[in-house]
Amino acid sequence: MATKRDFYEILGVPKNASEEEIKKAYRKLAMKHHPDRNQGDAAKDAEVKFKEAKEAYEMLSNPEKRAAYDQYGHAGVDPNMRGPGGPGAEGFGGFAEAFGDIFGDIFGGQRAGGRGGRQVYRGSDLSYAMEVTLEEAAHGKDAQIRIPTWDECDTCHGSGAKPGTKPIVCTTCHGQGAVQMRQGFFSVQQTCPQCRGSGKIIPEPCTTCHGQGKLKKQKTLEVKIPAGIDDGMRIRSAGNGEPGTNGGPPGDLYIEIRLKKHEIFERDGDDLHCAVPISFTTAALGGEIEVPTLAGKAAIDIPEGTQAGKQFRLRGKGIKGVRSSYPGDLYCHITVETPVKLTEHQRKLLKEFDESLKKGGAKHSPGEQSWTDKLKGFFSA
Repeated sequence: MATKRDFYEILGVPKNASEEEIKKAYRKLAMKHHPDRNQGDAAKDAEVKFKEAKEAYEMLSNPEKRAAYDQYGHAGVDPNMRGPGGPGAEGFGGFAEAFGDIFGDIFGGQRAGGRGGRQVYRGSDLSYAMEVTLEEAAHGKDAQIRIPTWDECDTCHGSGAKPGTKPIVCTTCHGQGAVQMRQGFFSVQQTCPQCRGSGKIIPEPCTTCHGQGKLKKQKTLEVKIPAGIDDGMRIRSAGNGEPGTNGGPPGDLYIEIRLKKHEIFERDGDDLHCAVPISFTTAALGGEIEVPTLAGKAAIDIPEGTQAGKQFRLRGKGIKGVRSSYPGDLYCHITVETPVKLTEHQRKLLKEFDESLKKGGAKHSPGEQSWTDKLKGFFSA
């Protein structure tokens, strides 16, 4: 038999190469010389080089084997001295080993074998919708909510097995919680279909918890609603979701805020809007009116001749958002009320008033005059 080539020479790396450099070099060679990529006359030579690269990788990727090889050469890692399990024992297994971390990321979980174990899963998150008033959202509040919780079953003490019995090791995965599926030269780890990742089977489930080892109950949770919170925002309560599987961490609870409709105000971010009705005479003559704010009453000076739709801005009378450094503004939108249920005397006064406006011309109703001019232009076109 010909003398074996140096493993470092085969992979094309220096003797002080890192593990990552060795793995990268092997991947490159494995892809180049893999039998599926080499057909015809080159197939046999490619297979030899593939196995050669695979053996070199197996030796140099193992710290103990690499140390023995560095000290004693091929004699230190002679398969005849190590018995079964030496290089070449798994055919193209080295290819899956080198690429295992890639496919492990794709299919989920770590690789099976000695480094495997029960499949641990994080618990699911829970969602809770909470309605709050505009005042509560603006000033914040402390609230209590009832949420589901899971306590250990008192009957089986969390084992899930009927009293007097106990769970047994899963015969499919041998307690690992995962099985390794080989497809050609690929090796993929999957959750054990028999025990569903727990690594154990319960022949006689507990009649109280039906084999779950836990019981669903209700608990009261204190929740602090921060001042300035807005509709649709979520508050995270860590660890108050569903419990994890096989010792995995619990999920989180997300409290989603729903803002109740307010009788007066409408919220737009940190700003507030409200409609303020005023009388016909106040709009015409002007005056001071009171408007509501979340902090109490405020006064607005209505100038003479105010038209419907006029907007007044009160700075700092809005809401200070959770991420804002100063509060928003309050916008008051004026609506002019038309008098109703008039007496005969009031009707007479209004008619006289209307006649006086007409005699005064367009100066009393600039908007009406402008509208009339537009109509004339429209119909004459």
